[in-house]
Amino acid sequence: MSLFSDNIRVLRVRQKISQEKLAENLQITRGRYVKYEDGTSEAPYEILKKIARYYHMSIDLLLSVDIRKIDMQQLLKLESNRLVLPILVDHGGENFIEIVTQKVKAGYLNGYADPEYIESLQQISLPFLGPGKHRGFPVEGDSMPPHEDGSIIVGRYVERLGDVQDGKTYILITKNEGMVYKRLNKNKKNALVLESDNNFYPNYEVRLSDIIEIWEYRCNIGRTDKKQELNEIQDLKELILDVKREVNEIRKNKG
Repeated sequence: MSLFSDNIRVLRVRQKISQEKLAENLQITRGRYVKYEDGTSEAPYEILKKIARYYHMSIDLLLSVDIRKIDMQQLLKLESNRLVLPILVDHGGENFIEIVTQKVKAGYLNGYADPEYIESLQQISLPFLGPGKHRGFPVEGDSMPPHEDGSIIVGRYVERLGDVQDGKTYILITKNEGMVYKRLNKNKKNALVLESDNNFYPNYEVRLSDIIEIWEYRCNIGRTDKKQELNEIQDLKELILDVKREVNEIRKNKG
């Protein structure tokens, strides 16, 4: 028996639906479905998608997390059955901010959808951030001044790729690059262009299919008190980008 076969059996029993009825909903025979549930056959991708849509759960969770250990009420459900994130709240119902420290950073790519892993992370609460799911990630290197190596960037989860705005900074969790904090631009059809604020580092592209999560920058937690001389330059750059966006909108409306 595999974790996947255990999960789909548990979900079916919870919903009190027969194997025959479920197979009918998936547009396959009962005999074929039974093989997935008893683990004697692996479900192809198209069937995985159908099962994920039926239960309103991500394929990621079906394949990698023991559903029996999940409180289904503590999951953040996103449109189009995309990734479902474990959510932790305090006694007042406010979302905790989990902090991915340097010590546990290496395990995040394997544990981001695992409630037990998320519960093991350090937690803080920052009520001023407002609504949304937030998480803290460590900064490495000097590619994104004034944020220094060892700082923590708190990001808000981006549910839709269309919400990404050119010129703003985001934490990306990717299959090949791991965890990166960069300024993004959507000037490629099937990829995002990642830019460093430190001109020493060249721009590069990440394919959309390689992206696991995107978190929009919300605040920085650091220990330095040195003067941040790049702020005025950065503010000017943000202003220019805003003007460009407005000009493009005007052109579109006229068109």
